[in-house]
Amino acid sequence: MPKSKYAPKKIGLPPGSLVHVGRQKVPQALLSVIDFDSEKLEKRQGLSIEDCLQLKDSPTVSWINMDGIHDVSLVRKLGETFTIHELALEDILNTQHPPKFEEYESNLLFILKMLRFNPDNLNIEKEQVSLVVGNNYVITFQEEPGDVFDGVRKRLEKKSGRIRSRGADYISYALIDSIVDSYFFILDAINDQVTALEEELLDNPDRESLSRIHRFRNETLMLRKMVRPLREMLGSLLREEIDMIQPSTYPYLRDLYDHVIQIMETIETMRETLASLHDLYLSSVSHRMNEVMKILTVIATIFIPLTFIAGIYGMNFENMPELKWKWGYAGVWLVMLASFAGMMGFFKRKKWF
Repeated sequence: MPKSKYAPKKIGLPPGSLVHVGRQKVPQALLSVIDFDSEKLEKRQGLSIEDCLQLKDSPTVSWINMDGIHDVSLVRKLGETFTIHELALEDILNTQHPPKFEEYESNLLFILKMLRFNPDNLNIEKEQVSLVVGNNYVITFQEEPGDVFDGVRKRLEKKSGRIRSRGADYISYALIDSIVDSYFFILDAINDQVTALEEELLDNPDRESLSRIHRFRNETLMLRKMVRPLREMLGSLLREEIDMIQPSTYPYLRDLYDHVIQIMETIETMRETLASLHDLYLSSVSHRMNEVMKILTVIATIFIPLTFIAGIYGMNFENMPELKWKWGYAGVWLVMLASFAGMMGFFKRKKWF
């Protein structure tokens, strides 16, 4: 099994050791917040830890976002401010961590994968997003700016929306739902590529087609690895009674769970389709090879009697009577043409080509 190139950073360290595992994607970490209630909303960039401390005990709901989790000291200070367990901080800093849900005394931890489909290289790019949910706050940890949460931000800006009157648990649901909904767009993009690939296989299969099949199979396998823990995470969340999640939020979480199940089924269908395309590619190549071999076999079979006749009359014996005939040359050609026409008629009657 291949080992992660980031694994040596964690070897020998005690549990709860804060080490960033992954690549630094931004030069500097940045904190921002959307602080709101049903009446007002405030957006701020470039927050300090002191600003975050004031938000902790605020009666409003605060969505704090951190871009750039490579800054271990800032993550540690944020954890101390909001009483985030050191094991939770350790998981947040490990960008190789699979999706999970964990309940701690002061807050909840969600770890998910935010995915983007790159149509240029047909790859799925992934980024880890962690959510820490408290009674009146949600903290999101992202590796870099740019996410799928613009829809949530627009809903928060509308005073009439349901989201403004709900608590931090509903905000966390909305953020997770945005990530899950983005999976549908990725699956649609891959499905379009697979449909085009299927038409290509029927017309002109080549090695590039086979390479794209294997690439899509690897991407769907990676998707499956991302979504399966998410299904288990939501299933565990629905089975437990958690004080920080209001009863009114559970119907939305059940709907989210149904979406994840639908995504899993779509992934499995796509994997079966790609396996069928692989078989189709092998069948198309085999069929094309059979067509080539059939033509070559017909040509070789036609030339067998012609070669035989030419071989007979190519011998240099003096006592061959046909060599002295006036119409011998024309007769040989006539026999050859008759042989060719007879064999072609026989092949057509047998429908061999």
